Amino acid sequence: MLCFLKGMAFVPFLLVTWSSAAFIISYVVAVLSGHVNPFLPYISDTGTTPPESGIFGFMINFSAFLGAATMYTRYKIVEKQNQTSYFSTPVLNLVSLVLGLVGCIGMGIVANFQELAVPVVHDGGALLAFVCGVVYTLLQSIISYKSCPQWNSLLTCHVRMAISAVSCAAVVPMIACASLISITKLEWNPKEKDYVYHVVSAICEWTVAFGFIFYFLTFIQDFQSVTLRISTEINGDI
Repeated sequence: MLCFLKGMAFVPFLLVTWSSAAFIISYVVAVLSGHVNPFLPYISDTGTTPPESGIFGFMINFSAFLGAATMYTRYKIVEKQNQTSYFSTPVLNLVSLVLGLVGCIGMGIVANFQELAVPVVHDGGALLAFVCGVVYTLLQSIISYKSCPQWNSLLTCHVRMAISAVSCAAVVPMIACASLISITKLEWNPKEKDYVYHVVSAICEWTVAFGFIFYFLTFIQDFQSVTLRISTEINGDI
């Protein structure tokens, strides 16, 4: 049986494939439509102008939902593991979930408020998504080490921490360089004064975004042993 068909593994698998498709499809449509430069546009640049804006908005909204579902399932997995054999304070797991869900809300804001239409709201949502997302991966990596070796292999822990470290290292220059750019626009000329800031922040943005994708890919094995059951109870007389 394929690994992503076991248990709840299809949830992070769907999140990874859907989010990757969202970025790639929006990028391809934006470039073919001549709306952005093929060389290192911001992710949001590829979802600003119709028709790619509709594709980007729809797909990122669903990615936010899948992200929330994945994070909540991960929270319940860690909670159950911790009840079986205590390895970490439950507060760490709860804080991680809350930050992750706030990051998903940020994704929804990014999807629904285009950067040229409402730049302040859009940038605020992006800041929430990236900062909360990076902290989420870092906390989950710490939890993974605490639950090793009973619930995670040392290799998985190292991979998660490496992705978290790269994302943390990339998110700081991404924010710093983006804040130094004096104007928001889609097309850039290499001779412009803010071009270097744009390139650096765009590289970091794509790095962090795909860092999230590869991080959730490591959840697939954990989710294989999880089963979802829905029960219905009716209280009172009918």
